[in-house]
Amino acid sequence: MAMISKTLVFTYIYLLIYIILSSGVILYNKWVLSPKYFNFPFPITLTMIHMAFSGMVSFFLVRVFKVVSPVKMTFEIYATCVIPISAFFAASLWFGNTAYLYISVAFIQMLKALMPVATFIMAVLCGTDKARCDVFLNMLVVSVGVVVSSYGEIHFNVVGTVYQVTGIFAEALRLVLTQVLLQKKGLTLNPITSLYYIAPCSFVFLFVPWYLLEKPGMEVSQIQFNFWIFFSNALCALALNFSIFLVIGRTGAVTIRVAGVLKDWILIALSTVIFPESTITGMNIIGYAIALCGVVMYNYLKIRDVRASSQLPEAASERMLKDWKLDKKASDIYAPNNGGDGSTANILSSSDAADEEAQPLVASSRLSHVGRTQASNHGG
Repeated sequence: MAMISKTLVFTYIYLLIYIILSSGVILYNKWVLSPKYFNFPFPITLTMIHMAFSGMVSFFLVRVFKVVSPVKMTFEIYATCVIPISAFFAASLWFGNTAYLYISVAFIQMLKALMPVATFIMAVLCGTDKARCDVFLNMLVVSVGVVVSSYGEIHFNVVGTVYQVTGIFAEALRLVLTQVLLQKKGLTLNPITSLYYIAPCSFVFLFVPWYLLEKPGMEVSQIQFNFWIFFSNALCALALNFSIFLVIGRTGAVTIRVAGVLKDWILIALSTVIFPESTITGMNIIGYAIALCGVVMYNYLKIRDVRASSQLPEAASERMLKDWKLDKKASDIYAPNNGGDGSTANILSSSDAADEEAQPLVASSRLSHVGRTQASNHGG
């Protein structure tokens, strides 16, 4: 009993750290980029700083300190998996961070309710999910909610909204690609190894838009480059990536979704306090509440699917459970059916994945242990 309560306490501590870091990174990015505050209106540069920092830290962890061992990476896997995933990852961060220049954090969080919609559309297009009526109705509810919320937005800005929504779709495509490509190759990346391969590649992709769009502006304007601010910002982004991995190891995709919804509300409230220029209307709240009902229903359907599929082949699920326990040394309170089925767990968590604007490859860190379970299933 004492053991379980201790594990529970740790789980809640990890969840709390995740919520604090996740909200913190988003608010910090907004503060750095916002013309009214730190005034560093160069989102691509900020994203590149994050990529460079994450790439260096993961390089040291993999190559120097040998905390984790690198994957057997072939040129073929690099060309067909790492490069496309990095491209969409870079795009989602670039567009998501640029949106801060135009719209408020609160409104960005409301738009992010579209994440499961985008993921579902991309999954159907890529053939990893079937178009289903019940899921489609949920998507409709979410979309209606977001439209209502946008209609109630006082400082509605077309450019910012387009950037944010494009970023969400790039993120969704990257999630589906990660699932398809890495599973097909039976490759599994934890957050450190995924950063090790993907951060440098994303950095290279971001260099082109940076050179064309931001470099000329940076030469003209007198920018203040405060080392400690950028260092602490990149450190928070990196810490967030690892915290998600810890949370997933301790709980399951469902718990993360609940924590994600809680975090969105906290963020909306916090951002209006910290950035008083972002006002929230009743229409915003009503629209967002409608969208969240859709998201919650969607999560419920997904969990139901997992439970149904986990009851089918008894032997397979037993083996899956064994793999899972070996893999994660599951804690006493971990309920395997929360995230036992990889594909669903990853879709579940994916709806929250575009959230951490800055941080590198968070969704794959969410997928990593899931992918490994699946790979071992396919292999075993």
